[in-house]
Amino acid sequence: MSESATIVWFRNDLRLHDHPALIAAVKRGGPIIPLFILDDAVAGRWKAGGASRWWLAKSLEAFDHEIAQRGARLILRRGDTGHVLKRLVTESEATAIYVTRGYEPWAVALEEKLHKSFEGSGVTFKRFGGRLLREPEELRTSSGAAYQVFTPFWRAFRKEFSVPKALVPPRRLGPVPDAIASDDISDWNLTPTKPDWSGGLAEAWLPGEQSARTRLKKFVDDGLANYSHGRDRLDVEGTSRLSPHLAFGEISPAACWRAALEVSHQKRGSDGAVETFLKELAWREFSHALLLQFPRMPEEPLRDEFAAFAWSKSSGNLKAWQRGLTGYPVVDAGMRELWTTGYMHNRARMIVASFLTKHLQIPWTAGEAWFWDTLVDADLANNAANWQWVAGCGADAAPYFRIFNPVLQGEKFDADGDYVRRWVSELRGLQSADIHKPWEADATTLKRAGVILGRNYPFPIVDHKEARARALAAYERVKSSKR
Repeated sequence: MSESATIVWFRNDLRLHDHPALIAAVKRGGPIIPLFILDDAVAGRWKAGGASRWWLAKSLEAFDHEIAQRGARLILRRGDTGHVLKRLVTESEATAIYVTRGYEPWAVALEEKLHKSFEGSGVTFKRFGGRLLREPEELRTSSGAAYQVFTPFWRAFRKEFSVPKALVPPRRLGPVPDAIASDDISDWNLTPTKPDWSGGLAEAWLPGEQSARTRLKKFVDDGLANYSHGRDRLDVEGTSRLSPHLAFGEISPAACWRAALEVSHQKRGSDGAVETFLKELAWREFSHALLLQFPRMPEEPLRDEFAAFAWSKSSGNLKAWQRGLTGYPVVDAGMRELWTTGYMHNRARMIVASFLTKHLQIPWTAGEAWFWDTLVDADLANNAANWQWVAGCGADAAPYFRIFNPVLQGEKFDADGDYVRRWVSELRGLQSADIHKPWEADATTLKRAGVILGRNYPFPIVDHKEARARALAAYERVKSSKR
């Protein structure tokens, strides 16, 4: 190649808008080689789960289409990242590799290793921001540590923060030489075949940057004004549903922030909802800052006393929870929504997580692992931080003695039972008064609804009052061990 090329190594930043590394590569001049590497080994046990792999396949296809419209190709390679990059540097005679920074433990270690390796051989290896609004190092306590309480983090985050201006995508990227080969994505076997369980995912989602931008516009136009209240309603689409698009970087958090602020400027009376949404974006930043400071967070509790917690090892209860067969309708609805669509409403996530860790006293890491495999928006920082928060062992954690009553949660956030009816078909014939506690309904009511407890829908696998008492007693033992 006659000009010095730049490899733009894409990972979970599959977009052209708001992409600092890509824009810097364009400004550098010369050919650009867009690259994605599938390297399962580098992430170890945290390689992408089943639902994430389905999303990745669709997202890469959409991204390749966007790049092709600008005259280039997305090069797909599989294998050890360092070996792939070195080989491509040789093939393309590239003198620079630009990449969006990662925060996962393996990403941090890999970037440091690659920087030393390439800089020593005369190839520029440069990292850029883009996954977060602010880099974690900018937000530290006076002692230099990461914030472990969200409120002071939020104050520090907002202080002197100005969202960066939108970066317009390049109109043209230019051709990638035919001699540079690319894998066929179908050979990666990212999507399920036998059996193909992805039908519900395909009905619920359309991965890709254009879909992400469309969803953001729909949310700010139709959903943001009621976000403060609507985001807790299980029976309506009151959340943004942007999380998988953010997880794969199909849209930037900066774009979400700017769009929300624009609504705040245009529509009176929506500031409270906008503030709530911005805090949700900031909680994502908080989680990533924690992961960078505490790389063992996905495996170990941030509160040391919980390392000795006497968790249950009941595989039967875990399986009942995973399958949505706990006998608590709102819990089962959430778990079945997850299995079918690769997604679960945020309020339902808190309910099912509390039930697993407190009613069943099964380790939060078991729930974290299940979510990692089944969520299309699986994100290591968010997943670990949120599970630890619900379990009471993490940063800014909900107290362990805060134990959700699944019946009351259902009655409050799914008052008419529509969410349960949608996902727990066995209970569709029940009226609102009975649907969240079918075991209390009389025999005539159950028969009329076609519900046979113990046969086509289970009795509760634990009694709420007894489970709550056990959880509180276990927490007292943890408190005592700390003294």
